[in-house]
Amino acid sequence: MTEPLYRTFVFDTTTAALWAEEVAREARIPAEVVPAPAGSRAGCDLALITLPERAARLAEVLEAAGVTFRVWHADTPAEPQ
Repeated sequence: MTEPLYRTFVFDTTTAALWAEEVAREARIPAEVVPAPAGSRAGCDLALITLPERAARLAEVLEAAGVTFRVWHADTPAEPQ
């Protein structure tokens, strides 16, 4: 399997997605708001993507800010196990 070009962060609310974009911008982590992938079971229609090498840092700053998110992978089951 090839490495994905981006890491996708999904959110339960539009507010969380837009907050995540702001947190990423303030931390100077390149990220872009995009439509949430089909099958991601995101609570809103927005997701945030970043480069794989930036994903761990983005997750850290989102957690520190209190933003609730999940990192979505195409091969991850839609329902938590």
